[in-house]
Amino acid sequence: MICSRRALARFLPALALSLVALTGQPAQAAEPQVKFVTSEGDFVVEVAADKAPKTAANFLQYVRDGFYDGTIFHRVIPNFMIQGGGFDEHYAKKPTRAPIAHEGRVALAHGLKNVVGSIAMARTADPNSATSQFFINVANNAQLDPVPIPDGDPVPEFHYLGQTYKNVPRANLVSNPQLLGYTVFGQVVSGMDTVEKISHLATGAAGPFASDVPKTMVVIRSARIIQP
Repeated sequence: MICSRRALARFLPALALSLVALTGQPAQAAEPQVKFVTSEGDFVVEVAADKAPKTAANFLQYVRDGFYDGTIFHRVIPNFMIQGGGFDEHYAKKPTRAPIAHEGRVALAHGLKNVVGSIAMARTADPNSATSQFFINVANNAQLDPVPIPDGDPVPEFHYLGQTYKNVPRANLVSNPQLLGYTVFGQVVSGMDTVEKISHLATGAAGPFASDVPKTMVVIRSARIIQP
């Protein structure tokens, strides 16, 4: 039997409610997406708000504040990454909110890695120094991921950079800045060709930077949340 459109319209909402009742869970909400409009083209990033919650919330607040509008990609290295979100078109560093706590191991535990197209927070040598700057990987950069620490306390054996360490107190490894890596919090879901294009621009010195600055300035004209 074929249902009329009117009958079908009444049936579908009831079916959806029945499925929720059976599973106990509504459909999973979509992750936020942010569209970047740049002078070299557009790209969209999906933010893993549930996998790196503090980092994602920090980034999305900067987006809501319009902070990234008029900032530039000031560091570009082909076959590595592009970095931006901290300096304006005059190479002046924009004032930011307080730094956030490093969340790299949380993100890694949820499967977020520094692979092609992933977006991560830039920082200084201090793991807890990330503010607004981010980078997008244009290569699989496993060396930027947090280093896994074996079970045990002390850790019976630990291998790092070709060296073997034995009976290391676990706390020493967990807090070691060299092992913490960079926090990934999302992925480019469209416009990766734009990111690749930026990564291959000719670079040189400009502003306070001795190298790696695109000779053709790449300006983020806007960054807006488009979903949900």
